[in-house]
Order: sequence, then structure tokens, then C-alpha cells
Amino acid sequence: MRWLLALLCLTAALTGHASTAPTLDGKTIDKVLVVKSERKLHLISRGNTLKSYRISLGKQPKGAKQREGDLRTPEGFYWIDWRKTSENYNLSMHISYPNARDQAQARKNGVSAGGMIMVHGTPLDEEYPEWMFHTLDWTEGCIAMRNIDMREVWSLVKDGTLIEIRP
Repeated sequence: MRWLLALLCLTAALTGHASTAPTLDGKTIDKVLVVKSERKLHLISRGNTLKSYRISLGKQPKGAKQREGDLRTPEGFYWIDWRKTSENYNLSMHISYPNARDQAQARKNGVSAGGMIMVHGTPLDEEYPEWMFHTLDWTEGCIAMRNIDMREVWSLVKDGTLIEIRP
């Protein structure tokens, strides 16, 4: 009888947890894919793209980030590991750059790999409206998107989600 009660409690707990996870069309986002050459960020669930967004990259968009201050966006596999609201860029989600490969490459070259790479929104500035940023590569290595898109991604992507950044 106890095992039946334990099974019932476990089932209720798992069902309750699943219903609180953010979903898009009933599907949970398990990967974020950024394709730099397309200037696109894709939300992926079980290998299928559910939604895509236009993005901006670092001011030097070609090639992987090699060192702090090179204005490039990293390439590789990372995690969305924490998030915060930002006075400058509305919402922002941190990417776990540098990974072990990035750190080893920077050490080999005798430079700092850098850090604080984020997916974030655009500045709220009366002098420079948001649409001005939308088609430019203007960040220092981060991935930027329109604020309305960033709010949606923020609500759909949990901390701990894999992010792959491709050339």
C-alpha cells in the first residue's frame, strides 16, 4: 500500500513540474542554436526548430572569439547559465563562455579569453531608436536581439539550456 501511495505522489510531483516548464506550442526548448552567418537564433525542441529570430553580433562577426576585446562572438557549445535584468540592454542571459577549449587556446596564445558574453536586448535610448540596432553588428561579442524578441526568449529558455553557436 505504501508503494502505491509513493507512486501516486511521484506521479503528481512529476506532472506538476512538467506543467510549470515554459513551452512554445506545448514543446519545451532544449537547445538554442545561433548561426552567425545567417544572423539567426533558433529555439530547438527535440531537433526541430520552433521559432527563429534575427540577431546582431560582435563588431567583428567573422571567426570565433580568440581573446578578450577582439569584438568577436564565440563559436562552440555553451550553456545559458544565469540571467539578469540590465540597465543598458533590458534583459540578458549569460553564456558560459569561455569553455575549456577556449581557455586552453587563450592560454596557449598568452591572452585572456574574456567573458561576460550574453544574449541580450537593445538599448533604450531616445537618440538611437531600437530599429537602428536591428540590422547592425554592434556588440562587443554578445548576441543582441530586439527587446520584444528578447522578452519572449527570456520566458521560453531556462537556465541550464544548451546553446550552440555556429559560424
